[in-house]
Amino acid sequence: MTVTLEQVNQAIHDFPLVASAKGYVDPRDHYYLRNQLLRLLDLDEYTGDELQSTHTDLLEIMDIFVAYAIQTGLIENQQAAREIFEAAVMDLITPLPSVVNQRFWELYQLDPPRATDYFYQLSKANNYIQTRNIARNIAFKGSTPYGEMDITINLSKPEKDPVEIARARELPQVNYPKCPLCMENEGYRGHYNHAARQNHRIIRLTLGEETYGFQYSPYLYYDEHSIVLNEQHIPMRINRESLDHLLEFVTQFPHYFIGSNADLPGVGGSILTHDHYQAGRYEFPMERAQVRKVYPITQHPDVTLATIHWPMSVLRLRSANRPSLLEVADQITTAWREYEDLDCEIKAYTDQPHNTVTPIVRRIGQDYEMDLVLRNNRTTDEFPLGIFHPHPDVQHIKRENIGLIEVMGLAILPPRLKEETEQVAQYLQGLIPIEAVAQNHQEWALSLPKVEGGERAQQVVRQGIADKFTRVLEDVGVFKQDEAGQKGLERFIASLQL
Repeated sequence: MTVTLEQVNQAIHDFPLVASAKGYVDPRDHYYLRNQLLRLLDLDEYTGDELQSTHTDLLEIMDIFVAYAIQTGLIENQQAAREIFEAAVMDLITPLPSVVNQRFWELYQLDPPRATDYFYQLSKANNYIQTRNIARNIAFKGSTPYGEMDITINLSKPEKDPVEIARARELPQVNYPKCPLCMENEGYRGHYNHAARQNHRIIRLTLGEETYGFQYSPYLYYDEHSIVLNEQHIPMRINRESLDHLLEFVTQFPHYFIGSNADLPGVGGSILTHDHYQAGRYEFPMERAQVRKVYPITQHPDVTLATIHWPMSVLRLRSANRPSLLEVADQITTAWREYEDLDCEIKAYTDQPHNTVTPIVRRIGQDYEMDLVLRNNRTTDEFPLGIFHPHPDVQHIKRENIGLIEVMGLAILPPRLKEETEQVAQYLQGLIPIEAVAQNHQEWALSLPKVEGGERAQQVVRQGIADKFTRVLEDVGVFKQDEAGQKGLERFIASLQL
């Protein structure tokens, strides 16, 4: 994209006008904003006073500034440099953290959804949420014995080119911010080894007696995908206190669900070093799962316990009484930490603990509903990545750890699958030989039916992916779906003596 100085002047003219028309800045800030743009663009003069507005989209205006900065050598034409410059531009329309927090809590007093709507729209408008990259994702649904699964091939996070990777390796180690989730990221410029965060804002809230931050994910995996992070840089933990934090969050924000990745390696998310939860406004497939069996709880009759028809091992608790539900959830979690069933390959300890849970909480009317997904991260020589990890025959689709989001039935698959599954579809139509298909997919491709037409081939491949993802979740389930596995689950529930 090549731009002229006239186009840059037009963009400088339009940027504050569009921002104020959308309510992000005050008209009294126009001169200031234009001068800040001149500073960023290393220009001394603005000659656009007589111009008429021609732009209506802030991101299109931002693109002009980025193109000019590259064209004039202000920044390198590298992803990290572009993102740092983009964040600096969009920070100009983003209120200070204190102002964002004040507005959020003013709206919260009127109606909690109004507060989150305000913050969500701001985070998209200022390009913190990368809406244009997210639009590139491939998303579809697949029918399974457990209901429809949500499948995504994640194309939203641009991959660094080799030059940037080499540059990042050469940079000195920087220990600030401590990690991508620390609050000190708010407003941080970023560099080749750390994402640009100048346009980043965090809402402060209290869970229990601790301060947490509420923010949206830059690469939304689902609607209003948000992160709730501890102000302190402390490790992930699943205990009574964290379960109560989840219940407290949905008390404050009943229109959102919240969950936590497990606190052990191999069965959780990619960041175990910083205590955090994930929330949002989305109905996952697991939420729609049918109840299999309901169990009475003698000690807390106001709490129901049920198993559900889901490929993983899930205990679902429901009650309008929050303290009672917390008590039962804590009993189950504590018992599971120590539980062993060698017939089902479940050992609680070797030289380290192996049992934990992935908890998810939502509101159903006045009731609290908590799903406790039983996890175990033990490895063997046969399964070095985990007994309850995607097994080798499905790793061509998904090899990575299965975290909170996928536990609930939303597959997040790697970008490589876009091209690789297109090859499989071409093979199914007879357009290419099996040798032209990526080797790790050839056995799978041979198992799928040959079809005519690109649309039909795509349908077959997508259903095949959904089938494989379902198998992934079954592999991760600690009590299998067969008779022996379900009897094992019954034994665990009986051992709880609730």
